[in-house]
Amino acid sequence: MALIKKLPTDLNINFMGKRKLFMAFSALMIALSLVLVATRGLNFGVDFRGGILIEIRTSEPADLSSLRSRIGSLGLGEISLQEFGAPTDVLINIQKQDGDEKEQMKAIQLVKDELGAAVEEYRRVEFVGPKVGAELKEDGALATLFALLGIAFYIWFRFEWQFSVAALMALTHDIITTIGFFALTQYEFNLATLAAVLTIAGYSINDTVVIFDRVRDELRRYKKMEVIDVLNMSINRTLSRTVLTSVTTLLALIALFVFGGEVIRGLSLGLIWGVTIGTYSSVGLAVPLLFATNVRSSIPEEEEEGLVDENGDKIELVQENDKAS
Repeated sequence: MALIKKLPTDLNINFMGKRKLFMAFSALMIALSLVLVATRGLNFGVDFRGGILIEIRTSEPADLSSLRSRIGSLGLGEISLQEFGAPTDVLINIQKQDGDEKEQMKAIQLVKDELGAAVEEYRRVEFVGPKVGAELKEDGALATLFALLGIAFYIWFRFEWQFSVAALMALTHDIITTIGFFALTQYEFNLATLAAVLTIAGYSINDTVVIFDRVRDELRRYKKMEVIDVLNMSINRTLSRTVLTSVTTLLALIALFVFGGEVIRGLSLGLIWGVTIGTYSSVGLAVPLLFATNVRSSIPEEEEEGLVDENGDKIELVQENDKAS
């Protein structure tokens, strides 16, 4: 019978003592992400930039140079080819052709005629106009903004304004660094990866809320303990849950990245990064930001008698300065 060793539930790691280091590191990552987006830009997929996308499978390992030369001779404008997973899979990007949809279909047919028997299977053929791509960019940005604001208002309603500000800043950090990650790696940024960004925000706030909930309970319970000590204790008491949840999620995402195929590789890689950075920000950034907002216990006297723990048992308020064992 296998033995399962549980993680300790009441660690004493001085996270808050390193809060300035965490905040400096986060500020550096945000700055680098903004620089990468400004200089390298994002490798927008056909969803956002418009154009023709053709995914083919050849009977033998593809000769990209030959294929590029043959398609380039058709006079269709800017094209790009890249190996897409297996050596026999190739992704062809062609700029939007002048004219309406008929012109785009004509360009697709020219490519098919030129490649002929060299292609074993056309796995995907897509066309998106630049107007649609621009609208999708705008809608994606608005979706991200409204998601952040909605989360912030919920945290404000559920806790206090200090918690809302800290959570919003931590989530903004997660999203900016995730976009910077895509700018660095140049993985295709499309609708699927935008969905990954929003998923990352949801995952990160879930971890943050768990920690914030413990922070609020401990602030109520230890009325005279220094706030920084209460925050540190709250992080340590939720750390095992945070680590276990993140590790099990990462195991599933790594399997998806390795075995899921090239089509969802960018999505799974973005989620792997997001879960990692979201876990870090919940512990190393959100709580220090909460401390920076001068959060304090503010429970009306009539509520103090009704405090209960997660098991429904009454909590006795601790007035001593010593930490609970």
